[in-house]
Amino acid sequence: MTTVLICDDRRSVREGLTRVMSAVPGVQRIDCVAHGDELLARYARQTVDVVLVGTQRAVPTGVEATRRLVAAHPQANVIVFGAPDDAGSIAAAIAGGARGYLRWDASRPELVAALAHTLASTSVPTPRVPTDPGVQLTERELQVLRGMSQGKSNGQIGRELYLSEDTVKTHARRLFRKLGVRDRAQAVAHGFRRGLVS
Repeated sequence: MTTVLICDDRRSVREGLTRVMSAVPGVQRIDCVAHGDELLARYARQTVDVVLVGTQRAVPTGVEATRRLVAAHPQANVIVFGAPDDAGSIAAAIAGGARGYLRWDASRPELVAALAHTLASTSVPTPRVPTDPGVQLTERELQVLRGMSQGKSNGQIGRELYLSEDTVKTHARRLFRKLGVRDRAQAVAHGFRRGLVS
């Protein structure tokens, strides 16, 4: 049975995540806190299997809460939630020690499936699978990925690289395919993990 702790300063988000988590098989207890200080105090009193932390664009509280918790408790399994186009917050949280993330706009079935998979994979500690050395991005794909990690739009990346927005989208689709990801946020998270961006 799995225990979950949700951290977000928005009551509606906490209540929504609690409803979703209640539908995930194997979840035994769900607790909620609103701020990073509460998160640290609650986790110190009683550790949980998974911590869900919400992030917001241009609001550092979620990222900071993740960093503080992982610094104090390196074994904490933190998953961040964020907007699909807010690659900056998600990447910063991953860099701060989060194990993964989920998109706010994921459908209910996608969310439940992703949470169930994450819970299953974190319930029993397993070593990380080494990065596939066969995955190679071109220099242009790396440039596009770095732009994404800085939260830039396709148009902004294109202007900096003197490329059309459609060309940037083509490079993005190729790097998504090579990394085995579905969107910008996943690509940035993988990039940080692989050391492709910093």
